[in-house]
Amino acid sequence: MEASCKIVPYSDIYKDAFRNLNEEWINTYFKMEEMDRLTLHHPKEYILDKGGYIAVAVQGDEPVGVCALIPCKYDGFDFELSKMGVSPRAQGKGVGRLLGEHIIEKAKLLGANKIFLESNRKLVPALSLYKKLGFVEMTKISSPYARSDIQMELTLTGS
Repeated sequence: MEASCKIVPYSDIYKDAFRNLNEEWINTYFKMEEMDRLTLHHPKEYILDKGGYIAVAVQGDEPVGVCALIPCKYDGFDFELSKMGVSPRAQGKGVGRLLGEHIIEKAKLLGANKIFLESNRKLVPALSLYKKLGFVEMTKISSPYARSDIQMELTLTGS
């Protein structure tokens, strides 16, 4: 990865990048769902105001990746790692790993014990990254997303 990539907290100047980077991968592999629209068009209300956090990977002055930490509604989980998107121009350069590591550290700082995520088995590079970050597959729980066919968890306590 190029040294100029840094992770910064979300601010309104990244609102379009957050939406566009996520819409790009969702529309490439799946279709937009109502929860996507709500979250991506209203990140302040649906993520930040609920105690969540959004990280933005910036290269030079261009946002090339995003990832959110959303307070989790499922019992036993503190947060959900969600809405991770990396620009096709920046894929394969470690941006996703940098975002994932940053989000995990942020969850620890917020006192989280367990993080949850949902994905799809066709997103092989993403699943590989999640496994490298320490996530393990867990039993399926009901998902609001039609595209979700795998859930994973990461236990942070003692790490």
